[in-house]
Amino acid sequence: MLLAIDTSTRYAGIALAQDGQVISIRNWYSKTNHSANLIPAISDVLKQHEISIKDLDGIACALGPGSFSALRVGLSTAKALALADGIPLMGIKTLDLEAHAFLNNGIPVNGICDVGRQEIAVAAFEATGKQIEETTIMKPEELIGRVKHLTIFCGEGLMIMEDKIRNELGELGIVIPFCPSTRLWSLATCGERLINEKGGNDIRTLQPYYLRMPSIGTPKRRDVVPQRGIQ
Repeated sequence: MLLAIDTSTRYAGIALAQDGQVISIRNWYSKTNHSANLIPAISDVLKQHEISIKDLDGIACALGPGSFSALRVGLSTAKALALADGIPLMGIKTLDLEAHAFLNNGIPVNGICDVGRQEIAVAAFEATGKQIEETTIMKPEELIGRVKHLTIFCGEGLMIMEDKIRNELGELGIVIPFCPSTRLWSLATCGERLINEKGGNDIRTLQPYYLRMPSIGTPKRRDVVPQRGIQ
């Protein structure tokens, strides 16, 4: 049994997976405080399925990009649970999860999230499912300008650019409506598979995938820390 935790963005949630099947998903929306929802949700879902933390075979956590404080809530909770009971922990980048359900269909895929300042983070995948480059921050106009062939667009970032894609790309842009449960399903099933195949990450060094450090404090810089993607 695997517990999946995703607090990357305002749309957060948890899921349970067993033998490749997702058996429970809970989502919520919070503007400021995922910590108030996360632990009660974990407690409730474990109680519903009559299991405890010690019964888990693994924990998977979405690493971002996303909200700085929200990512810290999810990963710190996942680390605490994993350390307390010696449970393998696997971190997976959020945009890998957004794109996962739509890969290997013979069509390129762009997973998108809003990172503020009128910019988006993009994970671009070839038609074969291979990621083209490291997740990149850009303007929506830049991403649209890159598209020359039929392309799938998915992820929470579509909320700020869906109309632009439809208007400027027409039939070249396939827009997949954002669904938080789809991201959680990918996290739960991919996390379970990766832990079964490779074991967990090093809990001591696993970090959120910020892409950009928060705007308060100094120095201000983009901070990219390589993390294991979905393979």
